[in-house]
Amino acid sequence: MRAVRAQDTAPEMRVRKLAHSLGYRYAPHRKNLRGKPDSVFVSQRKIIFVHGCFWHVHTCRYGKISR
Repeated sequence: MRAVRAQDTAPEMRVRKLAHSLGYRYAPHRKNLRGKPDSVFVSQRKIIFVHGCFWHVHTCRYGKISR
């Protein structure tokens, strides 16, 4: 479990890069909001949670647990 990152994961960074390229500005990991959302779009009053493959037990290369 130590290898599982809580912040700045690859899927999360892809979402941030896409949002930024579309002109949206965000605040990452606002701790004062419930659930610590991954991206907070303050001016639009929207939040994004990015749940990666590990938590959804996908079979892609990111979801595999090394032992």
